[in-house]
Amino acid sequence: MSLEDPDIEDIRLLAGGDAAAASRLVLRHSDRLMAVAYRMTGARDAAEDIVQEAFIRMMRQAAKWEEGKALFSTWLHRVTVNLCYDRLRKASTRYEQAAGDDLPEEAADEPAADAMLEGRERGLAVREALDRLPERQKMAIVLCHYEDLSNQEAAEAMDISVEALESLLARARRSMRKDMKLAAALNDELADDMAE
Repeated sequence: MSLEDPDIEDIRLLAGGDAAAASRLVLRHSDRLMAVAYRMTGARDAAEDIVQEAFIRMMRQAAKWEEGKALFSTWLHRVTVNLCYDRLRKASTRYEQAAGDDLPEEAADEPAADAMLEGRERGLAVREALDRLPERQKMAIVLCHYEDLSNQEAAEAMDISVEALESLLARARRSMRKDMKLAAALNDELADDMAE
């Protein structure tokens, strides 16, 4: 399998001990890896630790990199995904969700305040539905919908077939839709009870 890897020159230089190459690779990939790790763990500190560990592994493995087997970015995503899985398995309780800052009091008087609040509530509902998914379904959604990886790239990052990824995505979407419908129904019922 012959792949055109945009990172290959920096990997070769890193294998030779070039610190500038390591810096370029970190700059090139850190934002995307941070987004994956944060979406998987829900905690910035945990995500930073995971990304740091992924880059440490990158530096240790650069000399052993087998050119042409996969894109370096795919391998780095896979390392990050595995570290996220490890972190989630070790966690004894679910991490706390940050619902975001409260709206300032003066915003309540603004015409757009209701729209902002509804958008925030919908975003929170999506996040909560995502958090309730099993790890592999959650990772499939994060890689394909938040990181915009193709199904092929996401499957490689998760070390599964494209068909298995598509199955995970379908189950995850079904589950999230069901969760969000249930949450909306409960919110409507609660609002009705409060209005009485």
